[in-house]
Order: sequence, then C-alpha cells, then structure tokens
Amino acid sequence: MMPAGNRCAVGSLSAEPPIKMSDKIYDPEFEESSEDVDAYADFVSIVRQLRRDCPWDREQTHESVSHLLIEEAYEALEAIDRQDWDEFRRELGDLLLHVVFHAVIAEQNGHFTLRDVIDAETEKLVRRHPHVFGDVEVADVGEVLSNWEQIKMGEGKKESVLDGIPAHLPSLLRAHRMGEKAAGVGFDFPSPADAWEKVREEVEEFERMNTSGAPDEEREAEFGDLLFSLVNYARLTELNAENALRRTNDKFSQRFRFVEKELSGAGTSTVEADLAQMDALWEQAKRKLK
Repeated sequence: MMPAGNRCAVGSLSAEPPIKMSDKIYDPEFEESSEDVDAYADFVSIVRQLRRDCPWDREQTHESVSHLLIEEAYEALEAIDRQDWDEFRRELGDLLLHVVFHAVIAEQNGHFTLRDVIDAETEKLVRRHPHVFGDVEVADVGEVLSNWEQIKMGEGKKESVLDGIPAHLPSLLRAHRMGEKAAGVGFDFPSPADAWEKVREEVEEFERMNTSGAPDEEREAEFGDLLFSLVNYARLTELNAENALRRTNDKFSQRFRFVEKELSGAGTSTVEADLAQMDALWEQAKRKLK
C-alpha cells in the first residue's frame, strides 16, 4: 500500500541513462572552489604516495584494514553522541582516509578507481532524487522514501527491499533498518498506537511462555519478537532503538563507575559492599551525572 498522496507510478521512477556530471545539473552556488578541489586532489595524491613509500601502508590489503573501517565509524558515532565537533571532524577525516585508501588499493589491483566510486555514487544520488534533479513531485518525506525504494527495486539489482542490509549490523539497528525498508513499500503499522498494541501483545505472550515452563530457545525467540516490536514502535515515534540503548549503556557505565570510585575512596569495593550501599551510591550518581 503506497503512502497517501503519491503521484508517481513505478514506471516514471525507472532508471535513466547515466548522468554526465559535465552537465553541472546542480545549482552553481553549490560548486566547490578550485582551492577545495585542489585540497581533495592533494589528499588523494598523498595516500597514493604512502602506498608506494611507506612499508606499512604498502603491505596492507582490503582485508587487513577492514576492521579499522568499522572502528573509525564507531568512533565518529561516539563523537556525535558527545557533541564533540572537533573530534567529529577528526573522525570524519579518518573515515575519509579509509575510503580513499581502499579505493587506491582497488585501483592498484586493477579493480576500479576512486573516480569510478565517485561517478557511480553521484549517478545513483541523482537517479534516486528525481524530485530534486527531475520533474517528479513529492508531498512529504514518506513519499520520498517510498519512491526511493521503488527506484532501487527498478534498478534490477535486488530481489527484496531487504537486500543490502548488512547481516552483521548490530541487531537493534538491523531491525530498525528492516522496518524502514518494509515501510518504504507500504508494509507498516498504520500508527504508533497500533505498534504499541503489538508491544503489549508480545509482552503478554512472553509472560505466558515464562510461566508455562517453555524451553529456553522458545523463550528466547519470543523475547526476540518483543524486542522487534519495541524497535518498530521506536521507529514510528522517530526514535532509534540502537542509539537509545547505546546511550543507556553509556549512562549505566558512567553511574556504575561512580559507584566503584566512591566505594574505593571509602576503602571498600563492590565485592565487599552490600546492595543497599551500592543502591544509595547509584542514586547519588543519578543526581550528579545528569
């Protein structure tokens, strides 16, 4: 079921011939200055020279540095959470380095070039935004997302709208993205209230399973359904369950470390203290660490 107000048939959103960026289809005010273009070119040239002249850089492969790409992405997320914009700028630089580094390795292996990466992404952005670079009209964000999914499916590279969601994403984030993708083609709860009703239903089912002596694997499966329903409710209320839990984890860590520090200062530890002592310090932490 398409979102209300959709005025675009799938056929009108089909892939167009490749965009020639020499046509400069964007507004002139957004064109990069020659100095900025030179800075980008210098950066790429430095990475290429590192691959030739630095023993460590020269021996790296896509596989040997793949884990660092994930690490840098998480460091950028932490900077966003802290709203540390200087750190965020540095972390984006590290991410950019990895993009260029991988592209240079691929270029040297004869697979593709950085220009190929940029051209493909540019063409994709233009193709998937016909309401910006074409004559398609949209009523709201929901229609933009619906059109996006139609265009992707029309590109002939996906058998399912869920294709392309990495299996190794954190589970809450993967659930959020699957819900978004399904919603993009109209498969979604009519309202947040309906999604919350599903949460209530899953809570009751989990409680019944707990009291019925069901095997752990069945209880785990039912608990998974409950978590998935909570993720859907969060998404429909414009929350991200992955971000929410990450922040709660950080909050718990800060408060528990406060408890440990206070106990240590009093000459004891969490092993020796009783629950009442730790609860009292926990309440202090909640007041102090807003």
